[in-house]
Amino acid sequence: MDHRPVLARVLMVAMVTIAAAPPLIHAQDRLSRDFYSASCPNVESIVTTTMNRLSSENNVVPIGMLRLFAHDCFVEGCDASILLTGASTERAATDNLDFPQNPFDAMDELKKTVEESCPGVVSCADILAMATRDAVTFSGGPSWTVLKGRLDGTISRESRVAGHLPGADFDVEELESNFGALGLSLEDMVVLSGAHTIGFSHCHQFTSRLYGSSGSDPSLSPSFVSTLQKQCPQFGGNPTTVQAFDISTPFAFDNLYYKHLLTDEGLLVSDSTLTTRNDTLRLVNLFANSQEAFFSAFARSMVRLGSVGVKTGSGGEIRRVCSRVN
Repeated sequence: MDHRPVLARVLMVAMVTIAAAPPLIHAQDRLSRDFYSASCPNVESIVTTTMNRLSSENNVVPIGMLRLFAHDCFVEGCDASILLTGASTERAATDNLDFPQNPFDAMDELKKTVEESCPGVVSCADILAMATRDAVTFSGGPSWTVLKGRLDGTISRESRVAGHLPGADFDVEELESNFGALGLSLEDMVVLSGAHTIGFSHCHQFTSRLYGSSGSDPSLSPSFVSTLQKQCPQFGGNPTTVQAFDISTPFAFDNLYYKHLLTDEGLLVSDSTLTTRNDTLRLVNLFANSQEAFFSAFARSMVRLGSVGVKTGSGGEIRRVCSRVN
């Protein structure tokens, strides 16, 4: 199936689509780029230096950090509530059980390092936002100015996770509703889906596309199906086996995710669905043809996502340890 219209038309229509964004449910106007200029002026360099070291030591760290940030923001807002430990916290929810430990350990290290220079000043939520930016940049993606001033949330409940995160089997309408509930636009939805340019998924998230009662999902390339079936057999497979979202460069932040969507190689239903409607397909084509356009849009959308549901004023605290409330 050829999804590639003439590039000039794609650019023109996509620009119109990008301009029409709904208002955000956020507190961006209460965040500031220089929030710690007096209280912890070196916090950016501390986080970046530490994050680059941790990412160099373990290539799962940047992938996990980006996912950690998204899972945090979609549930209680960007308040580091996902970092809290306990039997019934967000971390215990089914959608979070397959998280690697690496990003949590990295956050502990980042918080400890920041605390050594600026005790009791910088929130875990702000550290997570900065570390996520650095994870993307380390992987070859864009950088952006992280607005700061978030407080850490004090509520983290397993029961609040279900239904708030984008599902692996969501179609485009369900994704639009899910992102829209946060005040995020159609462009944000397609752009932030591009975070799947790095990372992996466990087989159980997509095997129903490979072994349906009528065969494999016809929207997938037959050669891609064959590759996935070898990695994830119908019976007797290892439940810990993972498959890269981007089969070419799973550790490099680039625009190949969108190129693979156009050749029917989207791993999850929620990936492939982006080519099923004209308005989302136009954006997929735009980003597949221009990595610069994708990077610029991704930086904007990450600022918007990072402003969703943040706690400021008396709405939270600055945790001394990220995994527990004070």
